[in-house]
Amino acid sequence: MSLIRTDLAVESAEPMRSRLPDGVAVHEEERESVRMTRIEISTEDAAQKLGRACGRYITIELPPLESGVDPADDVTHLAAKELRALLPREGPVLVVGLGNRQMTPDALGPETTRQIFATRHIPAEVARRTGLDGLRPVSALAPGVLGQTGIETGEIIRAVVRDTSPAAVIVIDALAARSLGRLGRTIQIADSGISPGSGVLNSRQELSAQSLGVPVISVGIPTVVDGVTLACDLTGQEDASNIDATAKTMMVTPRDIDAIIARGAKNLSLAINAALQPQLSLEDITYLVS
Repeated sequence: MSLIRTDLAVESAEPMRSRLPDGVAVHEEERESVRMTRIEISTEDAAQKLGRACGRYITIELPPLESGVDPADDVTHLAAKELRALLPREGPVLVVGLGNRQMTPDALGPETTRQIFATRHIPAEVARRTGLDGLRPVSALAPGVLGQTGIETGEIIRAVVRDTSPAAVIVIDALAARSLGRLGRTIQIADSGISPGSGVLNSRQELSAQSLGVPVISVGIPTVVDGVTLACDLTGQEDASNIDATAKTMMVTPRDIDAIIARGAKNLSLAINAALQPQLSLEDITYLVS
């Protein structure tokens, strides 16, 4: 039995690239010196074969952390453009950072949300006087995890959505990858929703258009590899039956995870802020959230 797992649609499709199932479309392109892969899953049969929900998945690749090339602006502008295309053109947006801030590999969501430019509370007259008129109403929330609050993350988010009536929800979470080479180097944007905690094998209630009643855009970066997946990948095995049982309880993360989370949170927050407030420059956004 294969226990290979990944949260990345691009990795789920890789074993089938020579003969994709009906209902799966893959398109690769390079924009602004950044490589991007689009995957669209349009049928339930294809969704079952790939283990991903129906929807659109955009994968944007980052260079290695130690690379001397800094593509932050290119990545930010491209991710912002893709996000903007998935969002309703108007209306307030709720940005939710999932995860546990006290567990570094799981802190991507809270660290990103901390850098979101929240504007829902700014009175129109104050915005006009300060030259910030035309801002889209944005609220930001880092609800923590069940073990910290005693409340399901989905329950908190549904209550906030019910009371604030956003036009859409952007959800940020750490993901799991199959390949070590993708850790910290892949941004996935999708309109299919997300299960909180799936990246660290602690999946909770699904957050999707069906469960929240508004479009849900998920954004994530892989920060961990499942122990069994890593063992199978390194040994070339597809059958995990002879893998040590200890591996089944392990999640593996690189030693430079602090830097990966810092860079990932910066890239994602800038992209989300730019997507929501396109009239502001990256310099303006950086100043406003500092």
